[in-house]
Amino acid sequence: MLKLYTYFRSSAAFRVRIALNLKGLAFEAVPIHLLRGPGEQHSESYTALNPARLVPLLIDDNSPIAQSLAIIEYLEETHPMPALLPKEPAARAKVRALALSIACDIHPLNNLRVLRYLHAPLGVDEDRRDEWARHWISLGFTAIERSLSLQSPAGPYCFGDSPTLADCFLIPQVFNAKRVQLALDEFANIRRVHEYCMQQPAFIAAAPGAQSDAE
Repeated sequence: MLKLYTYFRSSAAFRVRIALNLKGLAFEAVPIHLLRGPGEQHSESYTALNPARLVPLLIDDNSPIAQSLAIIEYLEETHPMPALLPKEPAARAKVRALALSIACDIHPLNNLRVLRYLHAPLGVDEDRRDEWARHWISLGFTAIERSLSLQSPAGPYCFGDSPTLADCFLIPQVFNAKRVQLALDEFANIRRVHEYCMQQPAFIAAAPGAQSDAE
């Protein structure tokens, strides 16, 4: 069975949980608490598996695979149906571009390591850290909202009537936005996609609050 090292509140792990559920793949979830003590991701045993000391980490046939995008692409190649990427190259590129805008432009500025560094040693308090997060998420969401507005006809998901890699990335980022109290009023398409996805079993089961390690 697939084994996923995860943390309930990690948006990167959330992405992979969604993909696994959409593909109907059973997996063993192994919680790694990122905040307990110095963080369980820094333990010797976990560092031996993932030198980057990040989650998620997928183990398949004793092979560790790190980074959420690489994991989901691996699942797409090894379990191609149902597909999370369109067949047509231009459409595939558009889906990947939206996912990468989150993975590369938004999330790295707001992940745990960055926020901890802002707090210590830089001395940024919690309110200003949340302000920092809201700024970068809002900037990224503005571009994504424009991209979604160009889809014609608009489907319930980011790109049409079927979930794709883009939805796996967008929905966890909306949870992050809500956690720092970013107002989503101006992002009608993002709200539409989020509300629809969070009515679907694969997304509901992957949500932070549904995990065994949820607090």
